[in-house]
Amino acid sequence: MNSVRHTKKIVAPFINVTPLIDVLLVLLIIFMIISPMAPSKFDAKIPVKQNPDDPAVIDQNALVVTINRGGGYALNSQPANTLDELQSLLLRALDGRPLELKGVFLKAPRALNYGEVVKVVDVMKIAGCAPIGLQIENLDQ
Repeated sequence: MNSVRHTKKIVAPFINVTPLIDVLLVLLIIFMIISPMAPSKFDAKIPVKQNPDDPAVIDQNALVVTINRGGGYALNSQPANTLDELQSLLLRALDGRPLELKGVFLKAPRALNYGEVVKVVDVMKIAGCAPIGLQIENLDQ
């Protein structure tokens, strides 16, 4: 009898990428259809131009927290020696105000430690100030 030798052929693995590409194209089409429907809203509060002859209404309602060089604080012209006093002043000033008038500005000298400013911002947040604005003009005065 003849011995028949069977040799096995080694076949390289082959990955069919066509179904993968089909799935990716379907997902791409789905995201292209859904993306214009996604809510993309950015609210910007644009200041209203004021007449220079009229007294500024904003100045009457503006709240400015000042950090003094010596370590004291002030809300507009009312001094506060500690952060607790500042928080009570802010709570009294913000009590009964509508939401659009609860914005407070923070004024501090440039040489002040960043950690001190963060402590004051935390007190302002606890008191309910929103939004909090940082005054960048005339900080060294």
